[in-house]
Amino acid sequence: MRIWRNKKKLDKNEKDPKKDDSFQVLLQQLSESDEFTQFTYASRSSTLCIGYYTSLIDTEILHRDIMPYLKELEVITSLPNVIPIEEVTLEKDTTIIQDQLLRGHVIIFDVNNLNQMGLAKASVERTRQVAIPEVEFSVVGPKEAFVESLDTNINLVRKRLPLPELIIKELHIGKISKTRVSVLYIEGIANKENVNTVIQRLSELQVDQINDSSYLTQLIQDNQNSPFPQLIDTERPDRIASVLGEGKVAILVDGAPHGLIGPTTFFEFFSAFEDYFLNWTVASFFRLVRFFAVLFSILVTPIYVAVLTYHYELIPKDMLSTLITSRSAIPLPPIMEALVLELTIELLREAGARLPTKVGQTIGIVGGIVIGTASVEAGLTSNVLLIIVALGALASFTTPVYQMGNTIRLIRFPFLLMAHYIGLLGVAISFCFLLIHLLRLSSLGRPFLEPFYPLRVQDLKDSLIRLPFSKQTKRPILEQTEDTMRFDPMKAKEKNDI
Repeated sequence: MRIWRNKKKLDKNEKDPKKDDSFQVLLQQLSESDEFTQFTYASRSSTLCIGYYTSLIDTEILHRDIMPYLKELEVITSLPNVIPIEEVTLEKDTTIIQDQLLRGHVIIFDVNNLNQMGLAKASVERTRQVAIPEVEFSVVGPKEAFVESLDTNINLVRKRLPLPELIIKELHIGKISKTRVSVLYIEGIANKENVNTVIQRLSELQVDQINDSSYLTQLIQDNQNSPFPQLIDTERPDRIASVLGEGKVAILVDGAPHGLIGPTTFFEFFSAFEDYFLNWTVASFFRLVRFFAVLFSILVTPIYVAVLTYHYELIPKDMLSTLITSRSAIPLPPIMEALVLELTIELLREAGARLPTKVGQTIGIVGGIVIGTASVEAGLTSNVLLIIVALGALASFTTPVYQMGNTIRLIRFPFLLMAHYIGLLGVAISFCFLLIHLLRLSSLGRPFLEPFYPLRVQDLKDSLIRLPFSKQTKRPILEQTEDTMRFDPMKAKEKNDI
């Protein structure tokens, strides 16, 4: 390291010692990693030093598009005019230089003149190819899903929305990871308050690293202690493009194959995007089936426990003999019997999810059959409850959004315990607490139970049921969009048959 003394004022052609020192310190710090490589290269009029991280750059770009053109280089300032690469810049700030090196740039500088450093992008993209959705799979409709590359994901959205009003704001979050996070919205449609809320919450995050979009879900949602997700997690670019047209805001994270959507409502978590590819009558029927399945999954086992513990008079006479026969040899009370089966189902789910695909499927099917049959034959559980628990577990799988499915699995257990202690009154009290909690929730400051609370008749057209597209002429009131009209209803009714 050079030592400078007694130089208070520098000429224009002299080097700033502080800059030299800071750059030398940076090079020394980078060189501590064996991954960082630097070497000298003689050009026509100077000796150049080239440095880069071997794991972050494409060596073919380095040897094909950078090295051959350095022979004719006379001064570093002409580097952007010499190298035929899109991103070639000159930089003095060591912080920016370090950041660009860690993002796949090659640094080029004159060893005798450290006033200017050249940076050329030569990054290599290692990511999987676009494939079909695995979580939100649909029989009809597009078969593309997000991948771990942010640029690829933005491309998938942009090709569906080829308009300049699609605005993308990029942030870098995480003291260690410096993860690229993009906020997407359509200018002139999206409410600026929603956009500013998202950007403000993201920019104020003080975290070490963001490894996935699910981190942001937990950090920026309105109520972080609620088991209910308040932002929709989706792997479908067509869904992101569709909701941007409604005035929502989307968040994409580099390294995450899922995007986030907000503000959202409770009922949107039970709306599969495939519903919009089907006839409105069929789609409405499937939505109602999902809502019924969720209520059934939450309430059926607690009602069984409550009735057998406190309310025998509610059992029909024709069914009473069947229940007595099934429970005559069971030594456990209904609550223990139900908890054993519910926990067994959860264990099978977790085992199937953590094991390799083929083994997991075998564990789920064979384990369920063997354990269920063995528990009934051993007299630990009744065959009636086994059927009820199996139907409840099957109903919980109808939830299109995975995070909401996990929530439904969790809230069954408080209902079970309350049903054991005070019967059907406990089920009713639990349901009231659940409803109160949902009424108090919000998504980016918007009511979570809209359009039922507050009541907005216009948004009912796409909630429990989905009316035809011709009836949905306005965008949802929830988003408070700047442009409320989707299309002119009078023109939509015109049919020029020939």
